[in-house]
Amino acid sequence: MSKFYPLSGFIVILLAWSAVSVTGTVNAFLLPPPWRVWSAFVSLINSGKLFDHILISMSRVGIGYLFAVLLAFSLTLVMVTLRPLAVVLEGPLEFLRQIPPLALVPLTMLWLGIGETQKVGIIMLACFFPVFLGVRGGFSQVDPKLIEVGRAARFSRLELLWRIVLPAALPSAVIGLRVGLGSGWRALVGAELIASSAGLGYMILDAQDLARTDIVLVGVLTIGVIGILVDTGLKLLLRSIAPWMRNEVELGNA
Repeated sequence: MSKFYPLSGFIVILLAWSAVSVTGTVNAFLLPPPWRVWSAFVSLINSGKLFDHILISMSRVGIGYLFAVLLAFSLTLVMVTLRPLAVVLEGPLEFLRQIPPLALVPLTMLWLGIGETQKVGIIMLACFFPVFLGVRGGFSQVDPKLIEVGRAARFSRLELLWRIVLPAALPSAVIGLRVGLGSGWRALVGAELIASSAGLGYMILDAQDLARTDIVLVGVLTIGVIGILVDTGLKLLLRSIAPWMRNEVELGNA
């Protein structure tokens, strides 16, 4: 029975939403009733439009996230290996971390154009720093005694990295990976704001222009559901790769 407890919050919200719709407490234009949103959802499913938007948005988030993860791990390894370079990059990276990715939209339009590269770039920026901070934090927390044991065992530099440093850094990196993925989904609407003709963000903005609040809610709810499913998939993947980290993966829910 306890397995159903996480759904209880959603049920309460749905009941409250239905109640305010039936009683007319909130204008139906501002908050369409659940059955109208469901009708819009079914219509979009039957027409195939929703699936098209989902596939395009997922590909953008997936590519942006992959590039962010590769860059975060590569940059961390470089900074750990070359300490002077880490000191030089510390300030600029901290400066860039304070800038919201959406504030860089005008510049990315000039530098990358208004095509797919610009949209993927915005998502990558949104994903990068959570992943980078998680990975770097994990590397910095590796117990020096473990490294000394590896050196005493005559591990090569690559063996030290693969057999000691990376496993010890994974708990913090896992949280960074999950937060970064969520940040990518949150940046999706902004990334699809400019010159888009498809994607969930585009669908939401187009519905706003058409005063279709029900479709706006379909888009918002779809992003939330996909985000939960993708995060769950990432947790399962991490558990299969590193089963000893079950507790750390679950702590990422916080």
